[in-house]
Amino acid sequence: MFRDTLVLGGAGLVGLQVCRRIATEFASTATRIVVASLLESEARDAATRLQAEFPKISFLPEWGNLFVPDDLANLPRNRVLADPALRRRLLDFLYGDFEAACTNNHLAKMVLRHRPEVVVDCVNTATGLSYQDVFQGAAKVREWLSADPASPGFDARGVPDLEAFLLSQSVPQLVRHVQIVHRVTTEARTRVYIKVGTTGTGGMGMNIPYTHSEDKPSRVLLAKTEAAFGHTGLLFLLARTPDAPIVKEVKPAAMIGYKGVRTMPVRDKHDNDALFVAREAPVSGSLELREDAKAYETDGSLVLSVVDTGENGVFTRGEFAAITALGQMQYVTPEEIARVVVHEIRGQNTGQDVISAIDSSVMDPSYKAGLVRQAAMADLEDAERSSGMPSIALGRLGPPELSKLLFEAQLLKEAFGTLAGVLAPDGQPRPPEEVAQRLTEQLARSAVRLQAPSIGIPILSSDGRSLLRGPRINVPEPVGTRTTVSLDDPASVDRWARKGWVDLRPTNAAVWTSRFQSMIRARGHLRDMGSAAASLTSYLPTAFEIGEVVAWIFNNEMGGYRIK
Repeated sequence: MFRDTLVLGGAGLVGLQVCRRIATEFASTATRIVVASLLESEARDAATRLQAEFPKISFLPEWGNLFVPDDLANLPRNRVLADPALRRRLLDFLYGDFEAACTNNHLAKMVLRHRPEVVVDCVNTATGLSYQDVFQGAAKVREWLSADPASPGFDARGVPDLEAFLLSQSVPQLVRHVQIVHRVTTEARTRVYIKVGTTGTGGMGMNIPYTHSEDKPSRVLLAKTEAAFGHTGLLFLLARTPDAPIVKEVKPAAMIGYKGVRTMPVRDKHDNDALFVAREAPVSGSLELREDAKAYETDGSLVLSVVDTGENGVFTRGEFAAITALGQMQYVTPEEIARVVVHEIRGQNTGQDVISAIDSSVMDPSYKAGLVRQAAMADLEDAERSSGMPSIALGRLGPPELSKLLFEAQLLKEAFGTLAGVLAPDGQPRPPEEVAQRLTEQLARSAVRLQAPSIGIPILSSDGRSLLRGPRINVPEPVGTRTTVSLDDPASVDRWARKGWVDLRPTNAAVWTSRFQSMIRARGHLRDMGSAAASLTSYLPTAFEIGEVVAWIFNNEMGGYRIK
């Protein structure tokens, strides 16, 4: 049916499965599959692996940034932004003459070089564009605009920030990208163009409790959704354009995973890979949110058992359990996505093409993923036990409450063993002072004391007078260039503790005991009434699983659940 295919993002989690599926389904006709990736090593490794699996088909590697001029395609973005001449070249490409931009674009040259009959775009475009973070850029530009023009360094600071701000806008980048796709696929006589897109929120709504580690509701995450559906709108127009290829889009509405489970050195969102010995700091005066990491004593490296989800990064057992729990984002496998893509290439009606049927196109969490989740959790538990270090949180998966709650749940699990153990023998809450004291005692021998401060989650003492902290503190978030806040306002301390500090105070202990009482009560209703009582209020696991506990909190306290 088809001979030549170009798979953009072909070395990624979904793209690799798309390549395999195409090679299997079109074995009698396919002669060449171009595997494109951002990095040369990824593209070559993927092509070599696929060539060994399917020796009758030719796999060609391609690499580089699709959204920039050809000669900038293999330069890191930070290097381009740091060079005034390269920045202005990129600005001209983005905002200048279209014909010149199209002629020099890396994607255009790639398509015209290979002239594929089918293009499958598995690049996570919305993430790449939205996480250039226009909002942080805007904060810097606003600081610059409000500064005294006569102040030293005014031009040196402002011009690069303003240019970087202009380059972080998703709309001009999307418009230019789709214009180029239209021009070159038409010229190359490409027959089918399929985009593997995203909802931006993994199928959840504006109440989504997750971010890429920033606070919620995340403006950057909402910008990702805006870019994702802006892209869909532009592809919808492309599909209605004469002489354009057949255009389809598949939008997975769940987390995509996974590649495997392993124990390995990991990094938090600040690129830190060390375990720092926490320092005690008074809860008074000012709090420095960023201190020199070299001034802190280290106690080994962050080596944890994690599940590798490809482009989404690695998650700890706690994070994986929370995000894939019932009522949360859940997940779908890349193999399922690849199967739908190939069906759409064949022209079969899957009902999951967004362009032709937006209302019914999203891919929901799957039965297979639910089964495989159990294996992943078991493998993570085994790996965790072998490593000797609990796999709790890295802080990469936001919001900050997620890590804070996971660490607090871990301390409760270590101190009391079971959900019922946190309560008194009669099922009533224990005195909060008793719970707080047990948690304080447990902290002295728990890995939480090292892990939490190391990834930016400080620990507030039971008396509220001191913090155990590492070099960075995630909450409150720095605004612009401000990295110091005052601790003299008790209301602010309470707000930050609720959002992103491990809180050992009795008031927080009382909140936890009330939660567990509700979970146990709902579990009893499930036993007595059967499936009719199964709802988001039910805590389904029989064991104390910290990720499931936090998912229950998101479902029942924060309104962060999916409705379909």
